[in-house]
Amino acid sequence: MAQVGPETPIELINGVYATLDERIAVFRQRMGRPLTLAEKILANHLDDIDEPVDRGVTYNDFRPDRVAMQDATAQMAWLQFMTSGLDEVAVPTTTHCDHLILAREDGKKDLLAALENNDEVFDFLESVSARYGGGFWKPGSGIIHQVVLENYAFPGGMMIGTDSHTPNAGGLGMVAIGVGGADAVDVMTGFPWNVRWPKLIGVNLTGELSGWAAPKDVILKVAEILTVKGGTGAIVEYSGPGANSMSCTGKATICNMGAEIGATTSIFGYDDAMARYLKATGREATADAANAVAHHLRADDEVLADPASYYDQVIEIDLSTLRPHINGPHTPDLAREVSALGDEAEANGWPMEISAALIGSCTNSSYEDITRAASIARQAAAAGLTAKTKLMITPGSEQVRATIERDGLLADFEAMGAVVLANACGPCIGQWDRSEEEGHVPGQPNVIVTSYNRNFPKRNDGDAATLAFVTSPETVMALALSGRVDFDPLSETLTAPDGTEVRLDVPVGIELPPQGFDEGESGFTAPPEDGSDVEVVVSPTSDRLQLLEPFPAWDGNDFEDLPIGVKAQGKFTTDHISMAGPWLKYRGHLENISGNLYLGAVSAFNEGIVGMGKNQLTGERMSFPDIARAYHEAGQPWAVIGDENMGEGSSREHAAMEPRFRGVQLIVARSFARIHETNLKKQGIVPLTFADPADYDRIGEDDRLGTDGLADLAPGQPVTVTVTTPDGDTWSFEGNHTFSDDQIQWFKAGSALAMIRRQIEAGAS
Repeated sequence: MAQVGPETPIELINGVYATLDERIAVFRQRMGRPLTLAEKILANHLDDIDEPVDRGVTYNDFRPDRVAMQDATAQMAWLQFMTSGLDEVAVPTTTHCDHLILAREDGKKDLLAALENNDEVFDFLESVSARYGGGFWKPGSGIIHQVVLENYAFPGGMMIGTDSHTPNAGGLGMVAIGVGGADAVDVMTGFPWNVRWPKLIGVNLTGELSGWAAPKDVILKVAEILTVKGGTGAIVEYSGPGANSMSCTGKATICNMGAEIGATTSIFGYDDAMARYLKATGREATADAANAVAHHLRADDEVLADPASYYDQVIEIDLSTLRPHINGPHTPDLAREVSALGDEAEANGWPMEISAALIGSCTNSSYEDITRAASIARQAAAAGLTAKTKLMITPGSEQVRATIERDGLLADFEAMGAVVLANACGPCIGQWDRSEEEGHVPGQPNVIVTSYNRNFPKRNDGDAATLAFVTSPETVMALALSGRVDFDPLSETLTAPDGTEVRLDVPVGIELPPQGFDEGESGFTAPPEDGSDVEVVVSPTSDRLQLLEPFPAWDGNDFEDLPIGVKAQGKFTTDHISMAGPWLKYRGHLENISGNLYLGAVSAFNEGIVGMGKNQLTGERMSFPDIARAYHEAGQPWAVIGDENMGEGSSREHAAMEPRFRGVQLIVARSFARIHETNLKKQGIVPLTFADPADYDRIGEDDRLGTDGLADLAPGQPVTVTVTTPDGDTWSFEGNHTFSDDQIQWFKAGSALAMIRRQIEAGAS
C-alpha cells in the first residue's frame, strides 16, 4: 500500500472507525468490565479479536495502520526490507530526513552542508522509498514526530515508528509506539506486529496549569515519580479535567517524553483541543470522522470516574499546584523545581554559568511553545536585555518555521542574539559541533539548559563533561537571559543596561496561529504508482551503505565457553552501546558502525574505565570495539553482562544488530528496557535477566559462560547459565527471559527477518 500523499487518507481512518463499535463491544464483554482508551485502541487493532489477552503476560499480534521512520534508522530498516522479496510495502510508510543534519552555524548553511555530505544516503532513502511505495520527506522538512503530528496522527489509530519518541502522536489520541527497524519491517511486509500486552498506568490530572508552569512540567514531574524505568512494559494514559485544559501540542510534549520513563507509549483521550488542531492543520474531514465516534476515543465513563479500579497504578497530579521543574544532569528523572537548582548546583560544585541554551526539538517546538518563549524574549527586548549565553532555536518542522517567521517570532529570538538552526534534531541527538564555539573547552564541566527530552552524558555534544538540564522553552528563555542556573524567574529580577530591575511577566502562549499555518516549502515526495523500474543503488565500495547478509540460524547446541566481552556498570543506554553523533553517518553500514560497539560502556572491572576491556584471546587491554572485531574475526562467540535497565534510551536497533554481527550470543542483565530487549530477540540474541540480581556481582572478568538446556527453551521457563572460573571451578545461576513461542522461532531461525523471509518464500512457492 503506497503512501500517496502527505496525510493519512480519510478512507483509511474511516476503515479504522468502522470496526470500533463491534470490536470494542466484543472486547468489553470478554473483559467483563468498562475499558480504558488504550484497551479500546489495542482491541480494535488486534490481528485476532478472540486471542487471549492478559496484561503484562500474553504476547499479542497487532495490525498497525502505518509506519514512520527517521533517516538514521530507516537505512537499516529499508536494507532489511530489501531482503524480504516483496515489491511494495503493505501499509503506508514514510521516511523522514531529520537526524543527519549537523548543527554548526545556522539552519541554511547547515542544511546545505548536510545535503552535500550525506547525498549518497539521502539518494538511497529517496530511491528505496520510491521503489517500494514509501513517502519521502526530504532534509529540512522537519523532525519526524512534528511532521507526523501535523500530517499522519489521528485519534484512535495505531502506528509504529523507528524512533523512541514516536509516542509524541499520543497527543492526538493515537497509540504510537517506538520500535526497532526489524519490527517496522514486520509491518511493512504485511505481517502482524507482536508485543506483550502492556500494563496500564493512569495519570489523573486535575486543576489547570497557570503562571510559568507548562505541559513539560507535567512529564518532568511524572519522570520524578516513576523514574527512568517505572513505565517499562506499560502504557501511560492521561485523563481528568486537567487533561482537557491543555492544547493538543502540549499533550504531545507529555507523550513524547514518556520514552524517558520506559513506557510503551503514552496517550490522551480525544477532546476539543485535538479537533481544533486537526482543523488547523487542514484535516477537517478527520476531525468530523473523529467527532462521530468520540465516545470510543476516550476511556469509558466508569473508568474516568474511578481510575484506581481499572489501571495497574494511578498517579494524581493537581496542575494548579505544579511549579516549573528542571531535570538533570545525566538522567531525565532527577527532578527539582527551578527555584531549587541554584542551591543544588552550589552543593554539587556544578558551574553556575550557562554555556548554551537551546529551545525546540521534537519535544517542544510547537507554535504554542515558540509563542510562550517569544513572549519572554519580547519583554526582554523592550527592557534592553539580551541573552547572556549562546541561544539556539530549532523549529520542529518547515510548517512551524514558516509560520513563526511570518508572525515575527523568529525576529523576537534573533533580537536576543539567537541562532536559528535547521528543522531537524541537531543538538538533541549529538549532532552539534561545538569545536569552534568560543569559550567551550572539551572535557571542562559546563552547563546547558534545553527544552529537549534526553540528557545522558555526551547526548547533546559528545562531551561527557557537559551537564545538561531539561525544562520548558519559556524557562530556557528566562535562564538564557540570566545566564545562570541560580535564577528563579518567578521571584527574581534581571538588571537592565540602564540599571533598572526587570521582573519577567508570566509567559503568554497562543495555541494555534490566528492566521493559520504557513506550509512553507513542502518537502514531501510521493512514490510513483509503479516503482518497479526505480533503481536502488548501493555501491559495493561505499563506506556509508552496505547490503545485508542474513545472520546464521541457531545450530541447535547450547552456548559454550563464551568469554565476557563487556561487563557494564551503571547506565548502559543505547548511547553507551551504539553512540550517535558522528557515528550517525554509518547507520546504513553495519560493519563500519560496529566500530562504536560498547564504546561508551563503563567497565565493571578496571576501576570503571570507559570503553576498554580485556581481549581474552590475547590478554591485551583494548577498546571494546576492537575486542568485538577480534572475536568476530576469530569466529569466537561471546557474551555481555549488563546492569539495571540495559538499553534505556532510543529505539536504535543498531544496538542489537552490531553485537549480533560481531558474534554476541548471550546477554545477561539485571533488567532491560523494553525496546532494546525486543531488538535483541529480533536479531537472534538471547537476552536473560538474573533471577537473583546479586549474581551480577559474582561474575569475574576472566570467567566463561555457557548454557544448559537451550534446546528446551520455552516461555516462562528459566535458562540455566553455567559460569566457569579461570581455575576451572563452576557455578550456575538461573536466567529469566520473556520469549514467547513466536519469538523462540526468531531465535532458532537466526532472526525475525529470517523467519519472515522463509514464510514469504513458502507462500510464493
